[in-house]
Amino acid sequence: MAFDYKREYKEFYAPPRRPGIVDVPAMNFIAVRGSGDPNREDGDYQQAIGLLYAVAFTIKMSRRAGHLMEGYFDYVVPPLEGFWWQAGAGDVDYAHKERFEWIAAIRLPDFVTEAEFGWALEEATRKKHADFSRVQFMPLQEGLCVQCLHVGPYDDEPATLALMHEFAQSEGHVPDFSDVRRHHEIYLSDARRVAPERLRTVIRHPIRPA
Repeated sequence: MAFDYKREYKEFYAPPRRPGIVDVPAMNFIAVRGSGDPNREDGDYQQAIGLLYAVAFTIKMSRRAGHLMEGYFDYVVPPLEGFWWQAGAGDVDYAHKERFEWIAAIRLPDFVTEAEFGWALEEATRKKHADFSRVQFMPLQEGLCVQCLHVGPYDDEPATLALMHEFAQSEGHVPDFSDVRRHHEIYLSDARRVAPERLRTVIRHPIRPA
């Protein structure tokens, strides 16, 4: 059976709907940076997702292409994730999605080194005849965070965020945003196929002791 990160690491991918505190270890990601409204049809965000999945499945199917990565194991491609912010703003203004800066990302298995990632970019470029120069290898260690499962439309997230911040404060923590620690979402549902009220999204915010 293929290794499934969502099943094996439930503390990171299946939190309850009540907030909790988690210490997130170092992980590597496939990442594409961009800006603008993610809902724009055929916009930059949609193009970024296409690039991510092309590289993700190139790595997953690498053995079928005759490329043997040391330590390779069969796995389910982890869910799409997003890091979001707005320049010069403290809180995210959901009424102005055109101001979003974002990093779209997919987690990489630990056996994928930067060298193997480079091979995957070259292979995807050869097969897809597309420009993958925007796709990056992104190491990240989020560290201490408050997180929660949000069920419902993305625009309803502020209510969940308020609960998260209230809980973190009650536990003696304050927000700790920076250029590398951002509003983080993990998409457990496919917004193209699931009704807005049933969308399941892990929301994670960086914190530190007050």
